[in-house]
Parts: sequence; C-alpha cells; structure tokens
Amino acid sequence: MAYAVTLEALRVLEAIHQLGSFAAAADALFKVPSALTYTVKKLEDDLGVALFDRSRQKAVLTPAGHLVLEQGRAILEAAMRLEDSIKQFESGWEPKLRIARDTVLLESPLMSVVGDFLSQNRPVELSLSEEAVGGGWDALQDDRADLVIGATGELPKGNVHIRAIGEIEFVFAVSPTHPLALTDGMITAAQLRQYPSIVVADSSKILPARSSGIFESRQVLRVDTMRSKIQAQCLGLGVGYLPKHRIANELSSGRLVLRQCELPRPNQMAYLAWRKDDPGKGLSWFVEQLAIQDWQLCHSREGGFR
Repeated sequence: MAYAVTLEALRVLEAIHQLGSFAAAADALFKVPSALTYTVKKLEDDLGVALFDRSRQKAVLTPAGHLVLEQGRAILEAAMRLEDSIKQFESGWEPKLRIARDTVLLESPLMSVVGDFLSQNRPVELSLSEEAVGGGWDALQDDRADLVIGATGELPKGNVHIRAIGEIEFVFAVSPTHPLALTDGMITAAQLRQYPSIVVADSSKILPARSSGIFESRQVLRVDTMRSKIQAQCLGLGVGYLPKHRIANELSSGRLVLRQCELPRPNQMAYLAWRKDDPGKGLSWFVEQLAIQDWQLCHSREGGFR
C-alpha cells in the first residue's frame, strides 16, 4: 500500500518551511529546486490540498500545510530515533537498558551515574525501577530488569553475574515516643510481640516471596519501600530493623533512637547482578560505574564478580 505522505516529502516540507524558499531548501538537501517542486506538487495532488501559498514571494505554508508538517514532525523524529537506535545497536550500545534498585539502597548514587550517562548524549532509553527483598533476583529471572543493584540473600544458581558492592548493617531503631524506646536493657522477643512490626513486602512476582523472619509480632504493617518503613517507624507506628546507612539523618535529629535487641539481624552482602548473556556497552558501563559508587555500606569483604 502506497502512502501519499513519505519521509522524503516531510523532509522537503520541513526544509522549505525553515529556510523560506525552494531554492535554499534545495541547496540544503543537495537537490535541484525542480526536484523539490515535483515532490511538493505530487504530495498536494495526492492529498488534494495546497500546502504552500503561492501568492507570496516567500514560501509560506497554508493551514493544511502546517497541519501536515506539525503531525509529520513526530514521524520524522521517530524515524531519526529508529536510525540512531540501529546505529547504536550495531556499535554495541543497547537501544534500551532497564535498571532495578533494591529499596534498601540510597537512590542518589544511581542518579549520579545516570546523570553522567545522559551527559554522553547516547540515544539509549533508560528505565529505572525499584524492587524489594527478593524482588531483585526475581526481576532478572522474570526479565523485568537487565541490571539489579543491591540484590541480597541467597545467590541464585545459573545464568547470573554478580559483583559485591558492600555489606548492609541493620540496627534496631524506634521512635523516641515508642514504649520500647523507654525500655531499660535488652529488648526481649516477648516485648517485641506486643507491638506492630513494620515490614517491607517482597516485590517478587514469580519466585517465592521472602521474609526477614527476625521476630513475630501481634500485628504486621507491610509497606512497599524502605522509605515508607522508615517514615512509619519515625511516626511510632511500629518497630523493626533498619539499614543503618539509610537513617543517619533520623538518628542525628532524634527522630529515631537505637536500642539493643536480643534477636539481632546479621549484615547482608549487597550485589550488582546481571544475566550472563553478552552484555552491551551500556550495561558494561553501568556495572563499572555503579561498582565504584559510595553506597555508604560497610566495606565489602568480597571482591570481583562471577
């Protein structure tokens, strides 16, 4: 099926409109003016409308011409993006890259790296998402992400590369107005069971959901992000362990206070993780840059990747 409006015709219309004459547009497009006249006349005949007002010396679009060009620009831009994507793909750069950050980590180091990447002006579409608990591993297996930052817990077997970025230290912190903040000595499991616990829900969709399972409580409030968990505990809605690097401001301001608990939560190693398929240049670049960021975690005792 032949279409009246072609990319070539739209490029001609755009050049004439921008430069104000058929002759100037012909020079810019490395064509003779008669070729442009033929292209415009054929488009007008096919559409059944006049695209230029020929009563003036300067080439001026008619209302119909403006409509064609305004909507045609979206087509031209899409064609340019497609061409750029093909060139990027051939050069080893992916047209799209999906990065998932575990909610336990700070967002600012990732945004800093993203800013550096965008400054390179590569036409790579980036998609950022947030996962929780076992959701990072799940996102890789479910093909929701190409790269995961901050995956924790048992390492999956098979087609996954990992690189350690540090250990997450968890501390028991409560609002200063919470009854447990006034408790002398070590907080016991029996005391914990009397109050609601705040839990970040596992975002896994296909893998079995994980739970920290540190202690049981009378009530449970599940939230989607670590940000919400911290806010809920600052408000005294419940208790739980929090990553120490995420609550420095809350501790210094007194919105949260630390307490000792007889049910300690061990540190967890956090990893960058990606599938073992041949990585494109974009993924490889992000792995190298993210690995050297200061995630404010404990020093990693593991090095390299596998």
